[in-house]
Amino acid sequence: MINNLFGRREEESRMRLEGRLPPGQSLTQKFPVLHYGPVPRFDPATWDFRVYGDVEEEVTWTWDEFNKLPRTKVKMDIHCVTRWSKFDTEWEGVYISTLIDEGFIKPKPDAKYIIQHAEYGFTANVPLELARSDNFLLATHFEGQPITPDHGYPLRGIVGNIPQRDDLKVVYFWKGAKWVRALEFRSDDKLGFWEQAGYHNEADVWKEQRFAR
Repeated sequence: MINNLFGRREEESRMRLEGRLPPGQSLTQKFPVLHYGPVPRFDPATWDFRVYGDVEEEVTWTWDEFNKLPRTKVKMDIHCVTRWSKFDTEWEGVYISTLIDEGFIKPKPDAKYIIQHAEYGFTANVPLELARSDNFLLATHFEGQPITPDHGYPLRGIVGNIPQRDDLKVVYFWKGAKWVRALEFRSDDKLGFWEQAGYHNEADVWKEQRFAR
């Protein structure tokens, strides 16, 4: 246990020196589970994923159809507003940018924001520019395995930091919704669940934008 403690501190110091540990954060070697409400049950026969709002054509995919969409893997550091950070996590899933670039989704010119709609009416909002970035993924797998139910199986939004990519905006982990079921494209922003509860709408980790002022 002592060796694990010293190992964690050494790794945390290394991440701080590399400029990868944001202010107010601490490294965790675990993967804490944080969410509001119960874990929903998943039925692949009835599950679907809807894209609607400011798009040229609404789209709905079944679970089988969603898994046939173009996929990618990305390694990111993730930062929770509750002050833990986890580094070099590997995720697999679908880039929204790929779906748009390859014509699976066709946003209207005035679309500027995306609302992630999840089970139990939970929502998370992000600018379309962020959702199209390389550090935002609709993920089905974590470290080579399907995401566990308490971490958002079968599908969750993931947002983090890609090391050495200074061009990307990095926001807190809550901006990716667990158990996501739909994307709503909008011309105007709409506060998500946690933003309505007082969390900061921009959520920039380097500026420590945790709560609205």
